[in-house]
Amino acid sequence: MEFVKPPSTSKAPADWFTGDVWWDVIVAGQEPSRMRANLVRFAPGARTHWHSHAVGQTLHVVSGVALIGVRDGTVLEAHPGETVGCPPGEEHWHGAAPDRFMEHLALWEGTGDDTPETVWAEAVADEQYGGTRFRSR
Repeated sequence: MEFVKPPSTSKAPADWFTGDVWWDVIVAGQEPSRMRANLVRFAPGARTHWHSHAVGQTLHVVSGVALIGVRDGTVLEAHPGETVGCPPGEEHWHGAAPDRFMEHLALWEGTGDDTPETVWAEAVADEQYGGTRFRSR
């Protein structure tokens, strides 16, 4: 057992995000582990571009208000302590509400082969980002 020295906090690439987003890599597992975990911080209104994960993704909201959208127009509003699962291959986006910072843990797995873990697509349009929100009950 050992302490793992984390890489420095880094700004998320503009090719994958709209607005100011920063992340800390918690773990990028090496074989045989395929675990991936990042703590991601979004400025108000910031969000990912559309993307999907080969083996799915789990998002756990730490602070603020998270918005998570899918291609059918559904936008989930998640609050601290809530967890949202995105199934393998489902195109989605996630980010902060327009008036709040947001932090979440992003958890996913590598594929174990040459298949890309994440496939990135176009930016999320303002109309998609501003869609009707749904809360968990």
